[in-house]
Amino acid sequence: MYIFSIKGCSVTGEQIRAARALLGWTASELSKRSGISYPTVQRLDATQGDVGGRHTTIEALRTTLEGAGIQFLKLDDVSGGIGVSIRKQADD
Repeated sequence: MYIFSIKGCSVTGEQIRAARALLGWTASELSKRSGISYPTVQRLDATQGDVGGRHTTIEALRTTLEGAGIQFLKLDDVSGGIGVSIRKQADD
């Protein structure tokens, strides 16, 4: 099992849940959009802290969420810890 890191920041279960909440997506919708099985999405979504798993799985989730406007924040980006934000859409 591997811990996936983006630019010095691990992807956490909390970030996945927060990203889904910002987008209004269920775990089922993230599964369908990313091509990752629903049980795997549920497992990673329920993780406390850094998610572990195959690099390709975590990359597919991250890429899907980023494609929908999510930005993963690392410690240097925010005061107090890691997180996620959503990019402002061009028509906003």
